[in-house]
Amino acid sequence: MTRLTASHRSDYSLFRTLATRWGDVDIYGHVNNVVYLAYFDTAINGWYLDEGMLRMGKSEKIFLVVETGAQYFAEIKFPDTVYAGISVMRLGKSSVTFDIALFTNDAETACARGQYTHVLVDQQTRRPVAIEGHTRHCFEKYLVKPLSG
Repeated sequence: MTRLTASHRSDYSLFRTLATRWGDVDIYGHVNNVVYLAYFDTAINGWYLDEGMLRMGKSEKIFLVVETGAQYFAEIKFPDTVYAGISVMRLGKSSVTFDIALFTNDAETACARGQYTHVLVDQQTRRPVAIEGHTRHCFEKYLVKPLSG
């Protein structure tokens, strides 16, 4: 993954609000690095549910993570409120890659930023299927030129 820089809140138009939990904090007094990836997953899948792109336990097509990564710029602590800024960097035939950044409270600069790639697959066969219709339209609304560095 290319080294990213801390993006700014104004770089994103889609946001999901997440609460930190007491159990997210490690012995160093900040949210553990692995939790940041869970925040990415929660933000994106929550958006899928809200947009009707995913129906818990009922979807014939599901998204599987094929690549993820994060770079960290500042600590997140409990009880911070986290805002996940999401944009679509790339939309392929069956895959979507997100640029996702985590902001705390009123901070304008990201605490962490990452890339997150999903592939849409048939729930039964686990083979890739085309992203079409409503789902493609939802992604196209947030498709932007990838942010530099």
